[in-house]
Amino acid sequence: MKTVFIAFLGFLSVTQAATSVAENANGKRLYTQRCAVCHGADIKATGPLANKSNPPTPDLTTSAFKQRLKDYPGVIVSSIILRPNGNLIPKTLQDNGVKIAPHAWSVEDFRDLHQYMSEVIAKSR
Repeated sequence: MKTVFIAFLGFLSVTQAATSVAENANGKRLYTQRCAVCHGADIKATGPLANKSNPPTPDLTTSAFKQRLKDYPGVIVSSIILRPNGNLIPKTLQDNGVKIAPHAWSVEDFRDLHQYMSEVIAKSR
């Protein structure tokens, strides 16, 4: 299983370069629908629920996170995979009455979300 996951991360790295931002409407849509409520449109933890989680939602544009993303390119995808059922409904969302339906993640979804977030993070200051 570990080998499959490592191979998948390698696949993400290769396909990330092959898809341009213009072609990545899916990544932006997934981020907007599933992540922005906490992380905000700018990925800086500015969403309406950012401070309601414990610990608070992290700013993904910090130099520490950028280094983590560089050292471990699969950090974004692994945070999704490690959630139960991949449904991205942590207790914070449930406690605040936010309902986000479970999502059947495809390889393309993981690739697109990873690419979209990586590009926004890379462009941030």
